Amino acid sequence: MSEKRSESTRRQFLKGKSAVDAIGNLGDRIHQELPATEAAGEGTSRTYLVQVSRRAMACDFAVYLNAGKHDAATEHAVEALDLVENIEDQISVYRNRSEVSQLNFVAAKRPVKVNARLFSLLQMARLLYDETDGAFDVTAGPLIKVWGFYRREGKLPSNEALQEALACVGNAHVKLVDATSTVEFNREGVEVNFGGIGKGFALDQCKSLLRSCGVSDFMIHGGNSSVLASGRRAGASEGQGWKVGIRHPSRPERRIAEINLQDRSIGTSGTGTQHFYHQGKKYGHIIDPRSGQPVDGILSTTVVATSAAMADALSTAFYVMGIESTRKYCETHPDVGALIIRTGSKAGVVEIEAIGIADNGWSRVDE
Repeated sequence: MSEKRSESTRRQFLKGKSAVDAIGNLGDRIHQELPATEAAGEGTSRTYLVQVSRRAMACDFAVYLNAGKHDAATEHAVEALDLVENIEDQISVYRNRSEVSQLNFVAAKRPVKVNARLFSLLQMARLLYDETDGAFDVTAGPLIKVWGFYRREGKLPSNEALQEALACVGNAHVKLVDATSTVEFNREGVEVNFGGIGKGFALDQCKSLLRSCGVSDFMIHGGNSSVLASGRRAGASEGQGWKVGIRHPSRPERRIAEINLQDRSIGTSGTGTQHFYHQGKKYGHIIDPRSGQPVDGILSTTVVATSAAMADALSTAFYVMGIESTRKYCETHPDVGALIIRTGSKAGVVEIEAIGIADNGWSRVDE
């Protein structure tokens, strides 16, 4: 297919095999899936999903659509994934030319005016930092580096190196001026890293784009750990949206729970895949920004919230905060809930603590 033909087809309604043909040269993957059937009177109705996916932010992003529900929905899904790439170009610390990398290079020397979208993300990060007493902190990059997790090469740092990194951590080092959308760091070595909130933020932006285009029923995920659901899946019963599986923290090939999502998002954090051992002790990649030490005691946290960015950030914060502080947070934020998975009292057994999530909103499936 020629480049001209591909661009022309992309502007048409994309469905079935035409979607595969149209997107094939654009780096996206489109599939149709057959879900479980739903009883409909004497017969059975079958509903299909269209999946559009692309690699971004070091993971696979995917948009799921009810086939045939919205005109040009697949084309709009491609536009949403284009937006994810645009956001990655803006906020990635792994790209030297990104706006965030440039901010980190300069902001300790002078105030830097940033794009409105980036400034709104910095404001959200500051709010979450304050509400979690520093358990979520986008300035924790120096700690991620000193522990070796920035390049996924975990190592035990010296106490001197750890203290130097800690001196550069804390959102109080970041000055935001709302009137001018400028950012300034109060010392050298401070940096911002949106690894704990960036995927969720991208999903929120995708939701806004899709809804503005008239697409109301869809589900998007970024690397499976961040999921946003809008409306409901075709064939779902009244009050049901999209059923989302939660991976078992120590058996990732299995689900441990399922959550029903409708106009909500989830974010999941855990150290099952990023950790190292030193003298028999496990050190995970989730670090308490206040102490500079990796956190243990919890296997994984899954947060349900109206915003995917908030769900992402709070899943990390709750992992750091622990169960009791998480419970107190959810009591004052009724729109937020959590599933905290921890080691049980018996060997090989894991327990799930549900906080702020109704019993009919989730189910355990591994028992």
